Amino acid sequence: MTDQRFPKNLFRAGEDPDPRFTLANERTFLAWIRTALALIAGGVALEVFGLSLHPGFRLTASFLLIGAGVLAPVQAWFGWLSTERSLRHQRSLPSSISGLVIAVLVCAAGICVILGIVLA
Repeated sequence: MTDQRFPKNLFRAGEDPDPRFTLANERTFLAWIRTALALIAGGVALEVFGLSLHPGFRLTASFLLIGAGVLAPVQAWFGWLSTERSLRHQRSLPSSISGLVIAVLVCAAGICVILGIVLA
């Protein structure tokens, strides 16, 4: 019987790990998706509610949060894929550079909000 799981190239190689590890990897994927939704919602809310912040900083913070929210699902997918591949081949778990990028974007958005409050 052939393996019908997606992505096929991942599941063709290596051995199935303990299901607990695969399920934990999936929960991490879903946590990144929830984070993406929250970042996008926060960016939209920041602009829609029109808080009394300096308009330029408010808009910049909104774009940074939405941008981070768009990157989070990319991190989710590639993080899940590389972790699952490592589990299947019994290798060390990989690190991620995109998580750092998202953290920097969120920090930059926070700085813009602070500046927007101070300069309003």
